[in-house]
Amino acid sequence: MKYYLVAGEASGDLHGANLMRALKVADPGAEFRYFGGDKMQQEGGTLVKHYADMAFMGFTEVVLNLNTILRNMKTCKQDILEYQPDALILIDFPGFNLKIAEFAKNKGIKVCYYISPKVWAWNQKRVLRIKKVVDKMFCILPFEVAFYKSWAMDIDYVGNPLLDEIARFEPNPTFQQQHQLEDKKIIALLPGSRKQEIERLLPVMLSTINNFPDYQFVIAGAPGFEPAYYAQFNGGQAVPLVFGETYDLLHHAHAAIVASGTATLETALFHVPQVVVYKGGTISIAIARMLVKIKFISLVNLIMDKKVVTELIQEDCNTELLTTTLGAILDGPARETMLLDYKALADVMGKPGASERTAELITKFLKNPIAD
Repeated sequence: MKYYLVAGEASGDLHGANLMRALKVADPGAEFRYFGGDKMQQEGGTLVKHYADMAFMGFTEVVLNLNTILRNMKTCKQDILEYQPDALILIDFPGFNLKIAEFAKNKGIKVCYYISPKVWAWNQKRVLRIKKVVDKMFCILPFEVAFYKSWAMDIDYVGNPLLDEIARFEPNPTFQQQHQLEDKKIIALLPGSRKQEIERLLPVMLSTINNFPDYQFVIAGAPGFEPAYYAQFNGGQAVPLVFGETYDLLHHAHAAIVASGTATLETALFHVPQVVVYKGGTISIAIARMLVKIKFISLVNLIMDKKVVTELIQEDCNTELLTTTLGAILDGPARETMLLDYKALADVMGKPGASERTAELITKFLKNPIAD
């Protein structure tokens, strides 16, 4: 069968690649065309647009880049029509993907949505729209089942695909030597995969270096950026930078500073104590604070429904608070408590296999849509 996938950021590229791999097992004749990234491209098929040209963070950023977004949307719609897939598989990225879902549904194309939009966070009535334009919804967070049920919508809970990727990970025994890292404990810096968040967060992360002379800071670089781009934020300091080896970095890290997003959950599943940081545009944050109705922004805290990791948001994301918060989790009671909470989180998350379960459900649905 022919599958068209749309992923608009790094995490979607990761999950899309795992799903493609599983679909090739469930459907040996699978063909792929997609908006995605390097990981999906490694699985074959045709990459139409890289997510590096698509990901814009925040309300004002979307407005400022509206022409680019509209062009990308037009390209996607035209390409889907020309390809005529058996199924459109949308991966998170709701601002873009829900519009693509509506278009495809109106054209008679079956729509599967993998990784639910965060409709539980704000404007919950969007569920009514999802019910109209999505044929099958596959969720990866445990609490989403009850949420959708409260809106009389049945969904499939498949587990979390991060568990698949982490289970597949094999540590590189020469990681530290290859990158000429010092014989010091590592503090990993994960400033995100989008230009706006890197530029807002990395300078603050790096501003704490001199406060921890006994540790070595290492930056996890995102696909689509060059070393020279990151060097501009270093202030002349030689800060190691690694690309495509974030899991190796987390495997060796003693602690981490992490941009809010999927990486916070990955860091927790690697049992690395962390501080979560987030900065958005002033107008975007003001709007978000009026609309968003959740207690936390990090997936770790949301899943556990309590404060496990400290979140430094907007004005709280500064050198002084970051230094204090990071220092508290390098050793002592705060670190031990967080590690215990991570163990409980791992139990809640369950076992690997989300990609395989989703692939099986998609192929089953396509073979017999009436039964579902």
